[in-house]
Amino acid sequence: MKSDIILAGVGGQGILSIATVLGEAALAENLYIKQAETHGMSQRGGAVYSHMRISDQPIFSDLIPGGSADLILSVEPMESLRYLPYLSETGYLVTNITPFVNIPEYPDIDQLMGEIRKLPRFIAIDADAIAKEVGSSRASNMVMLGAASPFIDIVFSRIENGIRTIFSRKGEEVVRMNLDALRRGREFAEANR
Repeated sequence: MKSDIILAGVGGQGILSIATVLGEAALAENLYIKQAETHGMSQRGGAVYSHMRISDQPIFSDLIPGGSADLILSVEPMESLRYLPYLSETGYLVTNITPFVNIPEYPDIDQLMGEIRKLPRFIAIDADAIAKEVGSSRASNMVMLGAASPFIDIVFSRIENGIRTIFSRKGEEVVRMNLDALRRGREFAEANR
């Protein structure tokens, strides 16, 4: 078992929370995990990405070679295209369709989505709208994790337990909302594969 995942977005969108939940789930399954993060120039609005490698065998490098990522999980559509050179021929792109316009010359969203639709395997989801439906726009990152979960070789209940562990200190309502977001994202991906 091996999952090489690129997590991408901009600061403040919850990339590190996704990585933490996945890491917790992987450890609960006694899997090996390596992660390398890069943060943008600013805390909020700068590019953030993470290489996450999960395996049942020892992992010797925390960086994913070009053309070998099993999954790109992007909480922002332009950022999803930035990391396409890492995606393997059989890999999936899972992206939010809601742009985070943080630069003056942000590309036309229709052109961005046109490029995404050219890929043979992708899920494009309006994670922001689903997060608002479950009660908090801040849960869009968990919607994205749910949408990516069918393509990650970790038992779904372990990911749910990762959310319980990571968010428990914030109270039961926050845990419930994030679990709802996760499940709604998964449902969307399974219906739109």
